[in-house]
Amino acid sequence: MSATVYLVGAGPGDPGLLTVAGAEVLRRAAVVVYDYLANPELLKLAPADAELLYVGKSGNMHTKSQDEINQLLLEKAQELWSDNSPRVVVRLKGGDPYVFGRGGEEAEFLETHGVGFVEIPGITAGIAAPAYAGIPVTHRDFTSSVTLVTGHEKEGSGGAVAEESAGRVNYDALAKLDGTLVFYMGIKALATIVGKLLAAGMSPEMPAAVVRWGTRATQQTVTATVGTLVEAVTEAKLTAPAITIIGRVVALRNSGGVGGLDSGGALNWFENRRLFGQRVLVTRTRQQASDLSARLAELGAQVLEAPTIELAEPDDWTSIDQVLQHIPAFDWLVFTSANGVRATWTRLRTLGFDARHFGASSIAALGPATAEALEVIGITPDLVPEKFVGEELAAALKSHIGSAEIADKSFLLLRADIARPVLWEELEKAGGRVQDVAIYQTKLPDALPEEILSALRNDEIDWITFTSASTASNLQMLLDEELRQKVSRMKRASIGPITTAALKKLNWAPTLEAVQHDIAGLVAAITENCRSKK
Repeated sequence: MSATVYLVGAGPGDPGLLTVAGAEVLRRAAVVVYDYLANPELLKLAPADAELLYVGKSGNMHTKSQDEINQLLLEKAQELWSDNSPRVVVRLKGGDPYVFGRGGEEAEFLETHGVGFVEIPGITAGIAAPAYAGIPVTHRDFTSSVTLVTGHEKEGSGGAVAEESAGRVNYDALAKLDGTLVFYMGIKALATIVGKLLAAGMSPEMPAAVVRWGTRATQQTVTATVGTLVEAVTEAKLTAPAITIIGRVVALRNSGGVGGLDSGGALNWFENRRLFGQRVLVTRTRQQASDLSARLAELGAQVLEAPTIELAEPDDWTSIDQVLQHIPAFDWLVFTSANGVRATWTRLRTLGFDARHFGASSIAALGPATAEALEVIGITPDLVPEKFVGEELAAALKSHIGSAEIADKSFLLLRADIARPVLWEELEKAGGRVQDVAIYQTKLPDALPEEILSALRNDEIDWITFTSASTASNLQMLLDEELRQKVSRMKRASIGPITTAALKKLNWAPTLEAVQHDIAGLVAAITENCRSKK
């Protein structure tokens, strides 16, 4: 007996194009066997204890042969078998498993050996890459058909044959079709493919395009004609993986224009996004998915995340729990971060309290992210200052309460262990009774991921974003002197004056500081800077 093997289409590269069914299966995976074209981001959906096995193929570089992959799937399915286990084996393949992905061969092998399998289709690159390049593969005014063709050289042919098996692709018929042709895996054989189409009578003026890494932030597109395509691709130095599109619909990308490597056009929505082509390193906490990353990616940036901070519970809850139990006795509860809200709420629930425990206390929040975290637990803050620094919150509290009454008020500050003292100092100077509680700790991670270090080392970063003083200081501590110098030559974006001051102390003065000191303001500042440079 054996576990079920799921042949899952990973889609063309954009992780957002994975199907819901594919995501659900990945979350149940005990083993994930994945290839070169499957976006590694998708592996984060698998359980932390899942076994991840790379069997990628890139051009003539194979880590495992197809026979070895088939055998691996069989062995893992047999090892995993259990009457009650919901865990499965996932074969994660770029695009769609049954569209030039050898999924059919793997399914046949599994069926022959008595292993149950399920095929979950994926969005194939031949449809998605053109769409992201502004090329609809069908259009009523141009064509009503699309033909998908393999352009892969036969293994062992030494480059002499531009198809999986000699004679299977009828170029005479393809040249006569009044439709769109999409060639997969044909970048090395492009000259052969184009030569055969021209020899079969296709017009050298027929619009054509090649899209490399379609749907990813690194997408590149070359438009030309069939007669000039090889020269244009060579000049642009495009390499695999790439999709070739031939047909009149290609003209829609540039309103009929042709040329070399380009980024303009009527339907070219993806590459026209405001941050397309920008590579941004986001410094963040290890535990949190970054709202900043999501916003940058939506605008077209290629985002890498550097976990420079680890959040941890206090070493001892005893004294903190005593304070939390007496929250209703405080006139004001003050939160300066969303992390503080979440840490407080988690501990209160552990102690058996719910939102009613906040009682009649007024609540102040520093910034919209903190206010939003409070809204999640059903609490609307009474006060959010217009500027998001401790000095402004102190001033807003004094103005809101009144200088005469503040001496009668008690304040509970629930913050990080490294929070700046200015807030409680200002409140105490005004006569307030302040208790400052470190509800969570911030720690330095052991190291940065190798992919981050490699990107810095190879100058593959355009921007680095900093959302707090600690993200700046921690990043410097995690880098050697060579990489610190690399950072000093990159563009750096600061969320506000406190972060800017920290960067200046590190000799990393920011390229820009957000006018509005929050995530939206930081994104707007980077976007405006890039727009002005175009």
